[in-house]
Amino acid sequence: MAKVSMMQREYKRQRTVKKYADKRAALIVISKDTNLKPEERFKARMDLAKLPRNGSKTRLKNRCEVTGRPRGYYRKLKMSRIALRELGSQGKIPGLVKSSW
Repeated sequence: MAKVSMMQREYKRQRTVKKYADKRAALIVISKDTNLKPEERFKARMDLAKLPRNGSKTRLKNRCEVTGRPRGYYRKLKMSRIALRELGSQGKIPGLVKSSW
């Protein structure tokens, strides 16, 4: 199980990303528009730099929703390989069958 503080930090980042997503996207579009004046593009870049760093989507880390483990993460199931194996062995994931040979 991951530290609770790490999981809470990640939840806080997710909320920050949602909060600033629209504003960040608008500023990025303005800063990449070559038809605008360089001063306007530069101002958009400066405004983008003033936004919180944790508002960027690239700062997010995929974590298991069951244990909080950051590695061995299956995107489709939103859990780690270890949690998947445990829940699968207990029969709590429909359609998942433990293979043996």
